Amino acid sequence: MNDERFKIFTGTANPSLAESICQHLSVPLGKALLGRFSDGEIYFQILENVRGADVFVVQPCSYPVDNHLLELLLMIDAFKRASAWRITAVLPYYCYARQDRKDKPRVPISAKLVADLLETAGASRALTLDLHAPQIQGYFDVPVDHLYGSPVLVEYFRHKKLPNLTVVSPDAGGVERARAFAKKLDAPLAIVDKRRVDLDVTEVMNLIGDVRGRSTLIVDDIIDTAGTLVKTADALIREGATQVFAACTHAVLSGPAVERLEHSQITEVVATDSVPIVEAAKKLKKIKILSVADLLARGIRSIHEETSISELFI
Repeated sequence: MNDERFKIFTGTANPSLAESICQHLSVPLGKALLGRFSDGEIYFQILENVRGADVFVVQPCSYPVDNHLLELLLMIDAFKRASAWRITAVLPYYCYARQDRKDKPRVPISAKLVADLLETAGASRALTLDLHAPQIQGYFDVPVDHLYGSPVLVEYFRHKKLPNLTVVSPDAGGVERARAFAKKLDAPLAIVDKRRVDLDVTEVMNLIGDVRGRSTLIVDDIIDTAGTLVKTADALIREGATQVFAACTHAVLSGPAVERLEHSQITEVVATDSVPIVEAAKKLKKIKILSVADLLARGIRSIHEETSISELFI
């Protein structure tokens, strides 16, 4: 794109993804200085003129979450004070999304707080990828474009041509996501009823649907500690599934996740590069990473050119 008012910047969360997006759009990555004072405070300075520019800040708020979120807020504030025309926060991974409502007494709605912080910092709009709960879009008072990683993942599994495939939702909340996969892959749907017994600890209870003698594909938005995923895979094998695959958009893989996946009955885990893959997972042969750079680049182009983004939804 040959437009001097169109600029893309990134923080330290996933610079390789931002660089890939820039390559797809044929634009250079914006010049900025991002460092730290000796006490750990973040220092940020824009190193080029952005007055009147359409600025996109690419920053998934993955581990360390708080550092990357604060980086994003400070960058947005800097662009606002430098008189950028429009600032779009591009969040391939939206943090604090798992507390999206008051499901217990005396808890925060952290997903709403993050939306408020982004708007207060000066974000004109947001571009997100596979929000943990779609209703988070409603927490913003600025436009939100919510893309899905499923086109990339579906295309991969369509080419694998798994025999007698059943798509599995690991919980009731993910049924809509899994149903979209099943429809695109022309496969039946099964649902696992799980019960959360503690933070990051779930217990698989019942399987709704028939997986006996079939290949199965577990579809989720996030793999964090992989506890739910591994228990779901075990339940599917017990019910007679011949093989288990897994697909997710955000491979957070914290804590014991890599070790659990390595010793699990899952044949392959397919994820996107919305967050950088942890070092331990790079040696795990059963993890396959697909890029969403082209998908995000097309979304960014549509926002800048003010054309319809609906063709990127499924």
